[in-house]
Amino acid sequence: MTTFLDKIRGRTRVVISETERALHICKGELRGILGPGEHSLKNGRGTLVVERHALAGSEFRSTFEKALFDKLPEVADEHLTVIRTHQGEVAIVERDNRIHTVLGSDQRLVLWTEAGPWTFTTVDTEAEPELPQKLMRRLGEARQTQQFVIVPVTEGSVALLFADGVLTKVLEAGVHAFWKAGRTITQKVIDLKRQALDVTGQEVLTLDRVTIRINLSADYRVVDPVKAATEVKDFTDTLYRALQLVFRKQLGALKLDQILEKKGEVNADAAEKIRADMALIGVEVSDIVLKDVILPGEMREILNKVVTAEKEAEANVIRRREETNATRSLLNTAKVMAENPVMLRLKELEALEAIAGKVDKLTVHNGTGGLMNDLVRLRDESTG
Repeated sequence: MTTFLDKIRGRTRVVISETERALHICKGELRGILGPGEHSLKNGRGTLVVERHALAGSEFRSTFEKALFDKLPEVADEHLTVIRTHQGEVAIVERDNRIHTVLGSDQRLVLWTEAGPWTFTTVDTEAEPELPQKLMRRLGEARQTQQFVIVPVTEGSVALLFADGVLTKVLEAGVHAFWKAGRTITQKVIDLKRQALDVTGQEVLTLDRVTIRINLSADYRVVDPVKAATEVKDFTDTLYRALQLVFRKQLGALKLDQILEKKGEVNADAAEKIRADMALIGVEVSDIVLKDVILPGEMREILNKVVTAEKEAEANVIRRREETNATRSLLNTAKVMAENPVMLRLKELEALEAIAGKVDKLTVHNGTGGLMNDLVRLRDESTG
């Protein structure tokens, strides 16, 4: 509080608490930094300015920063901690062994020393571009992730890491982190597992000028991720186009009947060409299948009629063959019976038995004795 005596003397009393510091400015000139306590400061004609700074903010920010370091370097060294990074460096700043912030490349940070204790570690990102797992977790827990990029890679995949557009590393499965440090870090994840690619609804004009639609399927996997990512823009699109072009060329040189009759041979010819082309960009193609050949509506009707006629002709041939076989069998049976009267009588008895099983009452006029006598007589005649 300013007393009457202070007013007469042209002075002002200023109280600074333990939780703050203040810049002493008089007549526009920086005089120093005020610590905790009561200060009696000269204030001629109201020219005194006291710029208060809370230590809780930790960082020193003032328009008088340059004047302080230029005119009062000893005072600045006593109260302030300066951390500076060069190009390609980052600094991990800790307060009381807890991460406070991460300073990026070619930056400067001024902290109130009394807000510490402060420690910092400078990292050369050119020599150590990847963060250790322990440090990555610490920075993540402190929510200080702005100076690095995290690259997660799942099992069965790899990631290609690019720094400013240049491939620098192939990453295996796991979680990786890399310093930015003024660079642009990008990644491309490549799935190494076997996958299926379907090519559907492709129209092809056959040699006999019939327009058909085909559906294709291919199984593939990436065996060289670097080639697959750098030789072509999109290896999946490249395989898709290869399937289109090769099958159009192969099927366009065949007539419709050849395509329908020799589908397997067409697949083998086309597959050999596709496998050779895709191997050059690090992609292994296994099964290639021409799944469907879809005909126009009118062509399907014509083919159905042709197939129906062919099947009817085959059925007629089979029917005639069976009739011929049945007639031949009857003729052979008749010859056996003509040569063996006993066999004829046995056939009569079998017929009689079959009839008796279907009726309630059967009358035999000659009597069963007559039938047996006839059989004995026939036997005697055949042995005489």
